[in-house]
Amino acid sequence: MRAIQFISMGIAMAVFTSCADSSSQYDASGTFEATEIIVSSEINGKILELNLEEGTTLRKDQLVGSIDSMQLFLRKKQLQQNIEALKSRQPETHKQIAVIEQQISTYKKEQQRVSALVRANAANQKQLDDITAQLAVLEKQLVAQKSTLSLTTKGIHEDAASLEIQIEQLNDQLMKCRIVNPIDGTVLVKYAEAHELAMPGKTLYKIADLENMIFRAYVTSDLLTKLKIGQDVKVVADFGEDTRKYNGKVEWISGKSEFTPKTIHTRDERANLVYAVKITVENDGFLKIGMYGEVDLQLQH
Repeated sequence: MRAIQFISMGIAMAVFTSCADSSSQYDASGTFEATEIIVSSEINGKILELNLEEGTTLRKDQLVGSIDSMQLFLRKKQLQQNIEALKSRQPETHKQIAVIEQQISTYKKEQQRVSALVRANAANQKQLDDITAQLAVLEKQLVAQKSTLSLTTKGIHEDAASLEIQIEQLNDQLMKCRIVNPIDGTVLVKYAEAHELAMPGKTLYKIADLENMIFRAYVTSDLLTKLKIGQDVKVVADFGEDTRKYNGKVEWISGKSEFTPKTIHTRDERANLVYAVKITVENDGFLKIGMYGEVDLQLQH
């Protein structure tokens, strides 16, 4: 029995030593992740269609669905009719002041005629004064009429402009009834179906760019001084019994330390504080979100 125990202990020690030796060649470990975007509804209404499934690859700006917009469309038509009604009430300034302008023209001619008669002593001064006074009244009426018509026209234009703004708001809401995909990527989760009711903030689906993955690793402070943005590294993905090597580039280095996550191992297990590093990796189709891996910073150990 003791011999069996010694043999078992020997095998365990050999496995542990082998694992330690294999992991020592890597500088840090971490997990693969991708930039995930949650696409939500921006408007109330029934979802008429949502043409996507989990795993579907979508293009940026691709139309993938729509939300019922009939009520918004009818409100827009009503506002357009209101604008037309306002424009029909706009006064025809020239026609409305034409009568007064004609009277003023007539009195000016009469004023000139009577003035000539006064100078020739063929008419008295009172006739000229009466005509001059009437001319002054007409000119004041013309100014007042122009002012009234101008204010009326201005008010109509302002009301029409307010309705135009409301139409622009409706146009924006109508555009939001179109469900447009924001990025090139793969649908991870579909949260809604056609014929369901949408409301602002309701999650429709989640999408991520899986062609360009991010490997988040954690390195100790002694390795941090040997890292820089843009540095080329090697990333090894763990597929269980198999591994794959990928070229990676350091995209981001954290400016502050943090405690080592429980699921992450570092080259120096005694290190409590580590720095997060993001490494971009081009996916060949095998990498998945949450997959574990290790990174070789290609440093002289």
